[in-house]
Amino acid sequence: MSEAGPTPVGGNPFTARTALGLVVFGSLAFVALLWMIGNGLAQGSANNGGAHGEGRGLNGYAAVADLLERQGHAVRTSRSRAGFDQPGLLVLTPQPTANGKDITEAVERHRRVGPVLVITPKWTAFPLPSGDLRAKKGWVQLAGPGEINWPGFLDQLTLNASEGAKGAQVRWRSRMAAGTFPDARRTLAGVGPGLLPLVEGADGRVFAAYLDDGVFPAMARQALRPADAATRYRSQTYPLIVVFDADLLSNYGMAQRPSAELAVQMVNAAAGPDAPITFDLTLAGLEFKPNLLSLAFTPPFLAATLCLLLAAMAIGWRAFLRFGPPLVPGRAIAFGKRALVTNAAGLIVRSRRLHLLGPPYADAVRARLIRALGLSRAGDEAADTLAIDRAAVARGEPKHAFSQAAARLRQARSERELVKAAADLHALERTLTR
Repeated sequence: MSEAGPTPVGGNPFTARTALGLVVFGSLAFVALLWMIGNGLAQGSANNGGAHGEGRGLNGYAAVADLLERQGHAVRTSRSRAGFDQPGLLVLTPQPTANGKDITEAVERHRRVGPVLVITPKWTAFPLPSGDLRAKKGWVQLAGPGEINWPGFLDQLTLNASEGAKGAQVRWRSRMAAGTFPDARRTLAGVGPGLLPLVEGADGRVFAAYLDDGVFPAMARQALRPADAATRYRSQTYPLIVVFDADLLSNYGMAQRPSAELAVQMVNAAAGPDAPITFDLTLAGLEFKPNLLSLAFTPPFLAATLCLLLAAMAIGWRAFLRFGPPLVPGRAIAFGKRALVTNAAGLIVRSRRLHLLGPPYADAVRARLIRALGLSRAGDEAADTLAIDRAAVARGEPKHAFSQAAARLRQARSERELVKAAADLHALERTLTR
């Protein structure tokens, strides 16, 4: 019995190449999306009105970051504590409520590989009213001074605030620049041992300084006072700079050219003219916390993730090989005479009874020839065969042509012998009945 296989129904609307391209592109985009979510890249801009390297409000530092990048520095922001170990200058902009021990940890970790610049926050800021059509994302209004509480970080220093009259000017100066603060209502200055001032006021208040705990020739050339010769413990390799008044480097202050010159001067003295610069966002409250997706792309879990991706590729390849129009299983026994003959032939082949086909076929040919030649049927097989042989001789065929062909067909055992004998007998039948 013949075995009917499945047949396709309808046409294929897409080529296999198109389908493969769609699947590969979609899979890569999905994996990339998971990686971006796992690494925090899908969180968007950090321009939320905060005082950090991506803040575009008056209290932010996006302007100085852009300025330094235009000066040839490679500037980046970091939401991970791994940024503490990156080479170059690390700029820390902690919140007023940051943990002082966390700041100390960041400073100590990075001073092994590069200089550190710490900017103390100055203002309490609020977003502009939503009804203000002129406001842009990240813009803020300054509502007043912020209280700083960092126990555990430079406890030997004191931050003093000075209040000024509205409209007054408070001047500052450094080795290479001099200017005024954009808002004189409040200025912050540092007091304590081991400070070498970089920026001072007219009254001697220190607005920016570095710690005298190492030998830093470039910084010493920018200092407004000489180092204390009595200082013995100068073991640090890279300097720690503290900007006590944030408006020296904030977007508010960077609107003035002297502040821009001061920023370039301070960074070049601390790290060099082409050093990379990292603005930390973790201490500004924007630290990215690892999640399950980030762990999936981190060793040792990365191996399991790669195995899952390879398994998905194998499944996808198997599915691609089966791509095409839907298949409908065919009937086990098809309709029609041809299907009936095919099924019967298949049954005989599978039963290995080919030798049983010869005698019936020879008898059928003999009966057809007797009718076609108009011979009288004797009812005896030998007599009928002899009559057909005489009729064949009368038509120019050799003696015993039919009897010999029928005998070969009856004696055939292999498929090849059976087909050849049947073909000879069929050819003789056509010759005699022509």
